[in-house]
Amino acid sequence: MSNTAANPPKPPTPAPPAAASAPPARPVATPPAAPSAPSGRARNRRSGTQLTPELIVEASLRIAARGSADAFTVRRLGEELGADPTAVYRHFRDKDDLLLEVADRTLGEVLDSIPEGLVWQDRIRALADGSLAVALKYPAVASAMASRTTRRANEFRVVELILGAVAEAGLTGAEAAVHYRMVGDSLLALVGQRAAYLLFAPEARAADEASWTREYRLVDPVAFPQITAVAEELAQVTQDGVYRARVEALITAVERRAAELAVIPPEPVRPN
Repeated sequence: MSNTAANPPKPPTPAPPAAASAPPARPVATPPAAPSAPSGRARNRRSGTQLTPELIVEASLRIAARGSADAFTVRRLGEELGADPTAVYRHFRDKDDLLLEVADRTLGEVLDSIPEGLVWQDRIRALADGSLAVALKYPAVASAMASRTTRRANEFRVVELILGAVAEAGLTGAEAAVHYRMVGDSLLALVGQRAAYLLFAPEARAADEASWTREYRLVDPVAFPQITAVAEELAQVTQDGVYRARVEALITAVERRAAELAVIPPEPVRPN
């Protein structure tokens, strides 16, 4: 037996620690896509633009000036304003309330066109000219107002103008009242008729206008001798010529009635 001690076995060399695994890569955040620019209509809604009666009236006039018959539908107004259509009802009771407000605004345009310092006959003529021009500019308004009253400030000014004209002619009291209505109602009807005509389809208007040079020239002269006698002249009549003749007839009626009353002796005062 050897007296030399056996060398104890060496402990195993530990394996080097494994390299720490890298933490998982974080996904790169993708920035959200920039929102597309909203349309003008949406932008108006989102920006909280406050609608006012003035803005609504102006929008109605713009639609009416384009010859559209739907100037007073809330859907059309909503599109024009870029707003919720029902917002109109926060400022106007209903479509009729809006129509009357818009119509009174157009009467303001008529009044602005009348020069100062005219004699009463020329004031009536200027009122007629201005009324027709504005009616043709806003046909949907004028056609709807042919038999209406706005009960607003500009209408009161028109009434005052006509009453002043017939008073200057020499009419007072009941005569002034009835002749004011004759002039005012006639002008409304005349310009309303012209305005309504513009709202018909172009082909319908063309057929009506051509009738004077076609159908009326071809009538049976035996059955319709009066038409045949003036067929050429009928074809030459213009809408403006007819309008002017009607206005002059109104003025003549006022002049004639004032002259009649001027020569009628006053009623004697009855003794008590």
